[in-house]
Amino acid sequence: MLRCPESHEEALLVMSTGEMLGRMVRTGILGCPVCRREYPIIKGVVHFSGNVKRETGNDASPSPAFPVDPQTLQALLDLSGPGGYVVLVGSAARHAVGLAELMGGIHFVGVNPPPDAEELPVLSLLRCDTLIPLRPAMARSVVVGSDCATAPWLAEARRVLLRGRRLVIEDEQASAPEGVTKLASGHGLWVGEKL
Repeated sequence: MLRCPESHEEALLVMSTGEMLGRMVRTGILGCPVCRREYPIIKGVVHFSGNVKRETGNDASPSPAFPVDPQTLQALLDLSGPGGYVVLVGSAARHAVGLAELMGGIHFVGVNPPPDAEELPVLSLLRCDTLIPLRPAMARSVVVGSDCATAPWLAEARRVLLRGRRLVIEDEQASAPEGVTKLASGHGLWVGEKL
């Protein structure tokens, strides 16, 4: 599901593991066979950008004006049954634990999560400054935190979302990315579906 963020044809990345904890890779390297770039895995987080220093805990991500509970978010995502991936962008990664308790068998991918986020058996963490480093049309749902509710990140959210699946944005004033139909907005959230 991962892709190199460089602009070239997609290829499967190759992983060399260092330390593992069960099935979770704590340290290692992902390599791209096309451009030969290498991306470190440090403390369970894959760093696709050169910036590895964001673990100081000083980066405060804004919280939505209306707190979202996991039950509401689960209903908005409209997922039934296990399997597949839900992508949580930015501050939305904080929902992984609550959603995982309600939605067994789904794996969550946190992209640019808050600094205090930790990898879990149900949550993989990725950092990338330029895009969501996942292949197109692979996510059953995407939730974008208010800190990433900008046009470039919303376009990326649409790119990784499967057709007919839901995009939830923690900003009810968000503009729909091209190819996503608005279903509802209110209480700090915007919900749409990919055409």
